[in-house]
Amino acid sequence: MGKIGIYGSSFDPVTNVHLWTASTVAHRCKLDKVIFLPCSSKRKDKQLNTTDEHRIAMLRLAMEDNEKFFLDDYEMKQESWNIYTHHTMQHFHSIYPDDEVSFIMGADLLEDIALGKWKYSDELISNNKFIVMARNGIDMLKTISRSPLLRNFDDGTRFHLIDKGLNMEISSTYIRDELGKGGEPRYLLPEACYDYVKKHGLYQ
Repeated sequence: MGKIGIYGSSFDPVTNVHLWTASTVAHRCKLDKVIFLPCSSKRKDKQLNTTDEHRIAMLRLAMEDNEKFFLDDYEMKQESWNIYTHHTMQHFHSIYPDDEVSFIMGADLLEDIALGKWKYSDELISNNKFIVMARNGIDMLKTISRSPLLRNFDDGTRFHLIDKGLNMEISSTYIRDELGKGGEPRYLLPEACYDYVKKHGLYQ
């Protein structure tokens, strides 16, 4: 049985922190592969700043030298009304029925689930395992203990909580803002992606 992590995000653009996070998770959780899952521009809860095609192209450039990193555009192909993490995880469980498939997310998303902001949250939590990365100011243990949904499924293996041990919170938003204002975020994203952004005039 293999171990697979599903890493969903906008990746608008993909940053070095995204890659470092995926690498850290793969190492500490002994994952055989990390599947990068860019969200669709059709989602009504996301306001993206460039096209699906550009984000896919940058992800391919970013992960080409890591044999554990894979790209999947599953959510991009779905109709906007049918894009829910519960359904997405059902899809990956059907593809990898003999493997342990976990959803990788930040502690901020764990808080959102605890607050009832996600559709199909009961089904999502009851049928999946989660790798949760620390975020500044969020106590992951308290988030779980305060939520009836989360704590009642916390069997010791449901949530793998990871404190990164290093404060790296540079976001895609920061990079876009820098580019939009004539800043220089060159070393915050992979060099090939930086060159791609400049070549195509993205985020200007």
